Amino acid sequence: MQTVRTLLVDAFTDEPLSGNAAGVVPDAAGLSEPQRQAIARELSVSETAFLANGDGADYRIQYFTPTQPVDLCGHATIGTFAGLAATDAIGAGTVEVETPVGVLEVTVEDDGSVWMTQDDPTIRRVDLDRERLAAALGLRPSAVTDLESELPLAVSSTGLPWLLVPVAFLSQLGDADPDLDAVAEIADEVDAVGIYPFTFDTLEREAHVHARAFAPGAGVPEDPVTGTASGATGAFLRHVGAFDGDLPEELLIEQGHYVERPGTVRVRAGEKIRVGGNGALALDGELRVPEMESDDILEA
Repeated sequence: MQTVRTLLVDAFTDEPLSGNAAGVVPDAAGLSEPQRQAIARELSVSETAFLANGDGADYRIQYFTPTQPVDLCGHATIGTFAGLAATDAIGAGTVEVETPVGVLEVTVEDDGSVWMTQDDPTIRRVDLDRERLAAALGLRPSAVTDLESELPLAVSSTGLPWLLVPVAFLSQLGDADPDLDAVAEIADEVDAVGIYPFTFDTLEREAHVHARAFAPGAGVPEDPVTGTASGATGAFLRHVGAFDGDLPEELLIEQGHYVERPGTVRVRAGEKIRVGGNGALALDGELRVPEMESDDILEA
């Protein structure tokens, strides 16, 4: 039976047991897809990253939620390279990483923070009933309809498409109690992985946006702190000319406070969208993984 080294790294924070936990398998060479899916199910965090040597790039990475593979995951990428840096497996510098959406650059700074370049953004406006959206999110209609004349609804992607929903006030966003079946249905209708309601009303003075992320269709009822959605939001806010067209050089997006996993994503929305943050190593251990050709149960 194969023994696989496995890390748990909390991304977008410098404190363990906060931010967004990512599973990381630093050497996934030789693991079959059923084994990878079983490991992700066993770790039961929103995403687990599987790293191997690249073919023409420095590394190749694949991502799984507990139920399925996904094309890109920001927090698991940040967590992977923060975990490698914390265990002295990699130093400061820039590497190329093959992902299902293409080759992306990842930079580890001298202070241990990690930045990933996201895919070129795509943004498309969608015509949805805002009251239906509010009901799906468990919000009063006014929470979503009050901004109807100011910001459109859009699916934005920098590698993974999210339906972005502007919400008027932080207190309203905090009260969200989503109907997960309705959220999954709407996300599926607009070809998005999930719904990302956000507000400019924040907890911390230095933050610019507060957000929550719901992706039940991908097996993630609520993701604590979400890199791909943050990158997509930075691209969207640049596209619509938010902040009077003068987007901050570094956009700070806070998330996770309502699930007691607070974290902050840093977004640079220049010529390329870059997402950055810290990571805290929470666990360094091993899993015993049986051979499997189908969805057998993983033995931990």
